[in-house]
Amino acid sequence: MSFQVDTALVQAYKANIELKFQQMGSRLRPTVRNEQQAAEFDFYDRIGAVDAVEVTTRHADTPLISTPHDRRRVGLRDFDWADLIDKKDKIRMLADPTSAYVTNAVMAMGRAQDDVIIQAAFGTAYTGKTGSTAVTFPSTSEVAVDYVESGAAAASNLTIGKLRRARYLLDKAEATTEGEYDLYIVLDPSQIQSLLRSTEVTSSDYNTVKALVQGEIDTFMGFKFIKSNRLTKDSNNVRDCICYEREGLLLASGMEITVDVGPRRDKRNSVQVYVCGSFGSTRMWEEKVLRIKCDEDL
Repeated sequence: MSFQVDTALVQAYKANIELKFQQMGSRLRPTVRNEQQAAEFDFYDRIGAVDAVEVTTRHADTPLISTPHDRRRVGLRDFDWADLIDKKDKIRMLADPTSAYVTNAVMAMGRAQDDVIIQAAFGTAYTGKTGSTAVTFPSTSEVAVDYVESGAAAASNLTIGKLRRARYLLDKAEATTEGEYDLYIVLDPSQIQSLLRSTEVTSSDYNTVKALVQGEIDTFMGFKFIKSNRLTKDSNNVRDCICYEREGLLLASGMEITVDVGPRRDKRNSVQVYVCGSFGSTRMWEEKVLRIKCDEDL
């Protein structure tokens, strides 16, 4: 049980429970493809592009074009959370903490969904008939930390040049055919500050990017920006930002976030708040997911 709950006991006029500032649930789930899954592992089929054959002779044989077909495997992962609230503590409190505990746990589950999606973006995907063939993230889908549009390569944080390069790679792969409003970049506050310092940003564009600092999801160069403090970085302080089209990443939910509140007979009828969920994620298309490497020392 929570051994710090007595900090909320009535001492003076404190009559409510405050939740510590935190990310309020999942920010990435609405931006990726969502599916329901009823098995530990499920497969999501993919169809590749084909080319038409020009007819150059009369009465020729009909060409048979083999359609590329494969699949991606998604395995569900289980998450749960629980805490106990002693009945004697509830009696001493002006505010019932149960609802606050539930809210806190559900928000934690949402952040776990983001972590699963972030891990899948650059992690190993599994394909093949049985899902046993590993597909690693390709280096061709990366904007290097030292990428510059001209001149000698030099490491940098997020720049306008890197955004232009990412947009070019997606356009070149036809990954933006469903509309630019399905393009997203997940980035750390460090990258937002880097953009705000850029001398290449015009006055009107600056106002657009500036909205990010105010906590809004806004657009720039066709990308919707999502601020996250959960992205990974290496020992050299280089952050991996995710750039993708909605169909590039998939989140499968086997069980939506479920809440159960009830007495624990083995704990003197203390109230237990229990929250659980099952979900998994995979990278559906390498062409639709990019890694932008940003040096946060610069």
